[in-house]
Amino acid sequence: MSKEQRITVTAALPYANGPIHIGHLAGVYVPADIFVRYQRSRGRDILFVCGSDEHGVPITLRAKKEGKNPQEIVDTYHKMISRSFEEFGISFDIYSRTSSPVHHQTASDFFTHLNNTGVFTEKTSEQYYDEKSQQFLADRYITGTCPNCGNENAYGDQCEKCGSSLSPEDLINPVSQLSGESPIRKETSHWYIPLDRYEDWLTKWIVEGHKDDWKVNVYGQCKSWIDQGLKPRAVTRDLDWGVKVPLEEAEGKVLYVWFDAPIGYISATKEWAEASGKDWEPYWKDENTRLLHFIGKDNIVFHCIIFPVMLKAHGGYILPENVPANEFMNLEGEKISTSRNWAVWLHEYLEEFPGKQDVLRYTLCANAPETKDNDFTWKDFQARNNNELGAILGNFVKRAIDFTTKNFEGKVPAQGMMKKPDLELEKIISEAPAKISQALEAYKFREALGLLIDVARSGNKFLADTEPWKVIKEDMDRAGHIMNLSIQCVANLAILADPFLPQSTEKMRQMIGQDELGWDEAGSLELVPEGRELGKSEVLFARIEDEDIEKQIEKLKKEDVEEEKPELKDEIVFDDFMKIEIRTGQILEAEKVEKSKKLIKITVDMGFEKRTILSGIAEHFEPGDLPGKQVSVVVNLAPRKMMGIESQGMILLAEDDEGKLVFVTPESEIDNGSVIR
Repeated sequence: MSKEQRITVTAALPYANGPIHIGHLAGVYVPADIFVRYQRSRGRDILFVCGSDEHGVPITLRAKKEGKNPQEIVDTYHKMISRSFEEFGISFDIYSRTSSPVHHQTASDFFTHLNNTGVFTEKTSEQYYDEKSQQFLADRYITGTCPNCGNENAYGDQCEKCGSSLSPEDLINPVSQLSGESPIRKETSHWYIPLDRYEDWLTKWIVEGHKDDWKVNVYGQCKSWIDQGLKPRAVTRDLDWGVKVPLEEAEGKVLYVWFDAPIGYISATKEWAEASGKDWEPYWKDENTRLLHFIGKDNIVFHCIIFPVMLKAHGGYILPENVPANEFMNLEGEKISTSRNWAVWLHEYLEEFPGKQDVLRYTLCANAPETKDNDFTWKDFQARNNNELGAILGNFVKRAIDFTTKNFEGKVPAQGMMKKPDLELEKIISEAPAKISQALEAYKFREALGLLIDVARSGNKFLADTEPWKVIKEDMDRAGHIMNLSIQCVANLAILADPFLPQSTEKMRQMIGQDELGWDEAGSLELVPEGRELGKSEVLFARIEDEDIEKQIEKLKKEDVEEEKPELKDEIVFDDFMKIEIRTGQILEAEKVEKSKKLIKITVDMGFEKRTILSGIAEHFEPGDLPGKQVSVVVNLAPRKMMGIESQGMILLAEDDEGKLVFVTPESEIDNGSVIR
């Protein structure tokens, strides 16, 4: 079997503590499904695996908040997510879950193999421990008084009142959220994977080996991580929910979710193989198999550095050929926020727009965030349906079927002599499969979709140029020839559009009485035989009216209005504000501060001088991603020593409801040192 014939495709495991929204679809699942459907049409042996990621602290926090156990939480959302994917038409070969017995065994065996072969290192440190609950505490399980603003309900990782990034050690009077008692400091040991030992190999494999074939955003993020130097990463943690660490001395410890989750791809493959009577190993261990990970940009490091190191350290597994990660999809000009319900949820869309799965697929693909963050708007969704899918593709198909049915007794007429417009259409149809294929193989889904809609556009132009409704009055044979070519064009569209619009292409095939054909059969004008009886035409893409869109926009506005108003700080006067001097600067260098979980040491070019600033953002940004960014700096803040380093200012950041930080930057590039008023 050649490398071109077997492909393993994974799609990022969605976290089972909430439903799927359009950001997930645009970034991962729609492009992955398009690619897989295309490869199946080529006759390739392709396996498409995914499943719910069901471990980790957020699951336990939600369970505690709702008064349930973690299994109840993941059961609820796994069912919701898997049903939504199925109804939407994401064609996984298997959708599994990481709470399954086969996954626990697979992840446990993987850990055991690495441990037995001496891959891990063991390290002991002090962490907060709840004596009453007899449990080590994750950062979010600890609250206390913020040392910066006095908020008595700050978390062990951040204060949601003033926005400060914190460590549990920073809190005044820390309290366990499990028991309400003051925790103690207690030693605990964990196992680490020494990523630093694999730097040379990663440099050769990624920096030298994938510079030209991986997407720029993927390659750039990986190179920055490697250039900054890798450090050992814990693969275990103290928690009672997850895959138990298979060692007697590891009582009360589970595998860190980042370690067990990607192994879920392998365990899902095992489940699929068992159910289908196949061997799972060639899909993960045969070097003639292509392994591809479809993910969002927030998962790049895990899939390009950490998981490959795990596979390399284990031995016997293939490595990913490509990781075509996308950027983020925004909604109506704002970042999607699950906490304030600023999202388009898939399960709600399926209820409110029944039968319009393909319209959402088309819109998300046409505006896919392939190279930068993009925006979904309901007005654009309406325009894509009415002006592109309806007016171009749907219109052409219906015109071709209806005219043929009406004037040729519902049967496909014969072809005749080819004239100039016929040859032009033939050229477009014959070249389309290779062009679209080339774009799909390069993970350029927007480009591929544009080429597809151009074929339908050419069909409409062909009818407009040849005017069969006029020709039929004088030359029935010529009119029949025109309609034969139009039906052949519909047949080609039914093949080429299938990866993108599977529901619609099934209807198209029914209209022309055609079985599903493979990709390699497209490009021909002899797909539908003369004399075949046509089926009844139907409107493929019914208009979406203004009131439908206004309803969705009002729904978002309602959710936005109902968002809880934030608690504001005490009022200040204008003179207080004028004491603050804010200027623009550009980050030159950034590195993590040793022995600090939060701090990054940043060198900023202020135009008139260079300054060293310490910023507690290490859990939100990688140092390698920061150089080159233009930022806003409070320059007249009194210097402050932290970890033995003097910080000479403060970099301004904004924080959303989910705790995500973004730099406050000028709208367009401006000279360093410019005053912000």
